[in-house]
Amino acid sequence: MGNWILWGVVAFAGLLILLYNRLVALRQTRKNAFSDIDVQLKLRYDLIPNLVETVKGYAAHEKGVFEQVTAARATAMRGGSIGERAQAESALGSAMMNLMAVAENYPALKASENFRQLQTDLSDIENKIAAARRFFNNATSEYNSAVQQFPAVLVAKMFGFNEEIFFELDAAEQQAVKTAPKVSFGS
Repeated sequence: MGNWILWGVVAFAGLLILLYNRLVALRQTRKNAFSDIDVQLKLRYDLIPNLVETVKGYAAHEKGVFEQVTAARATAMRGGSIGERAQAESALGSAMMNLMAVAENYPALKASENFRQLQTDLSDIENKIAAARRFFNNATSEYNSAVQQFPAVLVAKMFGFNEEIFFELDAAEQQAVKTAPKVSFGS
């Protein structure tokens, strides 16, 4: 009888170790996924001043838009929690949409090779951010599911594994993603 109890304790300890290690691995995957988002965001932060300066060369009187983009970029670069970062990125996305709307009013700017290249680079980075965000949200979903499932929920509570938030688009960004850009060949 004593051997069965010993084997039961060993099996229970083994299960705890397996569940704990799985939760740690999922948490680490989520952190790595956010690092991917962070890298792409930094690339975008580096591109924004060039884009602002290019637009400024054609539309210098649009000072408010430039200040809005600059302030939103500074706020986003400060970091914070994932929720705060998502909110700051949303504000930056709105400011960038305003900047691009200003650019639409200047045909010479739109024809500029430098501006077109910056637009292409920005579009590429935005696509990479979206892909990284999908991967992060998938990792978060997998982690949250593991934290909630039995028997892992017992280990999760014991060792402080809590549900995590997603890096989500706000309503304005969701609408921008859903809406196809307008293409006009006339003047």
